[in-house]
Amino acid sequence: MAAGVALVALVARAAWFEPRRLVVIEHDLRLPGWPSGLDGMRLALVSDLHGGGPQVGQQAIRRVVERVNATAPDLVALLGDAIDYTVIGGSVLAPEAVSRELGALRAPLGAIAVLGNHDWANDGPGVLRALREAGATVLENQTTELEFRGTRFCVAGLADATTRRPDMYATLRDVPPDQPLLLLSHNPDTFPQVPSRVSLTVSGHTHGGQVALPLLRNLAIPSRYGARYARGHVIESGRHLFVTSGVGTSRWPIRLGRPPEIVVLRLLAG
Repeated sequence: MAAGVALVALVARAAWFEPRRLVVIEHDLRLPGWPSGLDGMRLALVSDLHGGGPQVGQQAIRRVVERVNATAPDLVALLGDAIDYTVIGGSVLAPEAVSRELGALRAPLGAIAVLGNHDWANDGPGVLRALREAGATVLENQTTELEFRGTRFCVAGLADATTRRPDMYATLRDVPPDQPLLLLSHNPDTFPQVPSRVSLTVSGHTHGGQVALPLLRNLAIPSRYGARYARGHVIESGRHLFVTSGVGTSRWPIRLGRPPEIVVLRLLAG
């Protein structure tokens, strides 16, 4: 009897409570090549909404936007998978409906986006168009230049590694070698190819495994590197990566030990 009650409680937590429990995580990152003029810049990461999933309708996305705005970020990075029509128990949520909510994001430097594999699998052109119409800068193997407190820096965005063709060389080719550089990549599997000149790479895609039980998590992480880039801050050969577990769910509408998260990074001079 006790085991049955515990099992029901666990299922209820994973299928109902945890996927609706939105947390805000703040980190300070001291980065190589990040100049004093950009010290303290606040970067919010929003990834993997999987809009249309049973826990991620317009109201839930509006709540995400309100929580992001409350953290007063200087720049918002939208890291892909805004929509997903394949989550069990979900329904179709049009790209325009998702972008209408995301258009209420408030940051002095705006919102910069890359698309994810579920965006392209469902309606990539529609997501791209809707995000741009909502005011976001969408990058597909492209860069954009921004200025923070008088210091200019570059943000690069790679095409999705699963459904598209990311081109690191072409994307970074025209960026001056001494310019501070952030890289957005939906899938962290591109990180081994990131050059040392990039101060920080930010990614989503993995959901942290979505269920934080070691065997299930390792099987569920959609990465050729297993749990190597599952979540959080990773440093390899002096290069920095941060992977957020994101907001929504993929395939099965459950989370356990990996609640939906918004990440705010305070970028400090190295």
